[in-house]
Amino acid sequence: MNQRIQLASLDDQRNAEARETVRQRISWPANLTPANVTYHSRGHALLLGSERDTRQAARILQGRGLASLTLVFTAPNAANVDDGVNDSDLLAATEILTTQALTNAQAEKLHISGHLGMFKAVIGGDEPLDLARALIEREAFDLILDLNTTPRLPVELPPPGYVVMQWQNVEQRSDTLDDFVGLVGEFDKPRYFQVNSDLCAHSTSGNIGCTRCLDVCPADAISSIQGRIESHIEIDPFLCQGVGSCTSACPTGAIEFRLPETRRQQDTLSAWLGAYREAGGQAPVLRFITHDSQDAERAAGVVPAGHVIDAPLEELGAAGHDQWLTALAAGAAEVRIQLHPNMPARLSAFLTDQLTQAHALLDALGHDRARIKLIEIADDAGRDALPALTPLTESPLSLPEPEKRARLNQVLARLAELGNPNGERAAVPAGAAYGAIQVDSDACTLCHACVSNCPTPALKSGGKTPALSFLEADCVQCGLCEQACPENAITLMPGFLASNARETRHICHEEAAFECISCGKPFATVSTVATIKQKLANHPYFAGEAMIRLEMCEDCRVKDVWKTMIRDPDAQLKV
Repeated sequence: MNQRIQLASLDDQRNAEARETVRQRISWPANLTPANVTYHSRGHALLLGSERDTRQAARILQGRGLASLTLVFTAPNAANVDDGVNDSDLLAATEILTTQALTNAQAEKLHISGHLGMFKAVIGGDEPLDLARALIEREAFDLILDLNTTPRLPVELPPPGYVVMQWQNVEQRSDTLDDFVGLVGEFDKPRYFQVNSDLCAHSTSGNIGCTRCLDVCPADAISSIQGRIESHIEIDPFLCQGVGSCTSACPTGAIEFRLPETRRQQDTLSAWLGAYREAGGQAPVLRFITHDSQDAERAAGVVPAGHVIDAPLEELGAAGHDQWLTALAAGAAEVRIQLHPNMPARLSAFLTDQLTQAHALLDALGHDRARIKLIEIADDAGRDALPALTPLTESPLSLPEPEKRARLNQVLARLAELGNPNGERAAVPAGAAYGAIQVDSDACTLCHACVSNCPTPALKSGGKTPALSFLEADCVQCGLCEQACPENAITLMPGFLASNARETRHICHEEAAFECISCGKPFATVSTVATIKQKLANHPYFAGEAMIRLEMCEDCRVKDVWKTMIRDPDAQLKV
């Protein structure tokens, strides 16, 4: 199914007309979430940096609608600066402003947190000092201009209202300051994501499992909140900026866009490719691109080649390798991800990791990894290049299942049918949600703690038969089963198994049932009873003949206790 394409047979004009037909017939699902997060900024600004830089910035910002300007000097002045600014004039122009110089030790302990309208600046220590309360007698600052060489808030994607600028960058100085003074008033934005804790594989019974969303968020908007027993994931809607890498990284679908949902994007991809074929289009290439990059191309008069169909996203993280593979399984010849300037480092690393995962799966399933690639900035040739291979299929792809993992398994099954799986376990990047478990039969007592902690249907008990079964296709390698096992009998086995065995439930361990010596009802396994008898051998409650109670079911055990008390009322006092 990896047939080389015949370049002469492609008609770019015909493909372009087919693409236009797709756009007119089927709309890409937009973010329709109502704006339900509101920032309130009154314009109380905090300026951080060297004294000279902050005073110069403050002089320009004065009289431009900001409620107050507070200057906190957190860095030394640059040496031998000749910028034509007279120190006396600068001090005179800003002498009425509130200023505070910090020592190096104080500057190191300065902690910034919050968002537009609610920024906290606290100097840590035995007696923390809240700068907003101390300097302007307010609960918080509304916005911050950070002129330090290294920003005081070490976040790849700063929160709204936190503006980072290098004062020496004269070309951007005016525009940045204009944008800064515009951050006064009320601002609304969507609450991008929702969390379904029932699907989350982060924590169970006090154990920490999956942390993928925490690892990939460049805005540090996701937190693990420790409850009385276990932790849960929360997304701060004021810090979240809709990058989307969390929803792509989440293996269970516990985090997803409120609107549009991930499955709507997948369904639209399939519908687009079907409509493109119906309109006579050939060898479609699906390109994931941000809205901003698409708008910039249009403004520059750039029109992609006719076979390139653009899927516009708020940010590239909103579509991971599951959606890229969906496009191939639905008939795209290639998938291209258009990179753009100023991408957060964590987002770039995430996309690279997702590409590595996609390539590993394609290799294992017998497909050319060149079908999915990243397109560098301004690489017009890479964007418009004809695909080297024909599409894998012209049949429509239907994904009726609502769950993310079930849909992904359907996509992988389709790619397996269209390829030549090698039947082996392929290595995947660390943290990938593919793999199996190994159960030590000698240690396992079938207590089923692993089953109760598994966030997916991967692990199940045997029902009336003492057994533990496992379905690899549903395993997301969160590790909760491994941590929950009291006998340390479970070991994770990362890797993607390119075989039908991945979708077949098999028995990891089973035993004969232990039948109650009184009534004959099966109530545990032989190994469980033996283990309990060994651990409670010296317990006074089970001393002597009472040890046989451990071989009784719960009902018969209670009856035996009451019979003993009737025969010897003082027996309970001897325990």
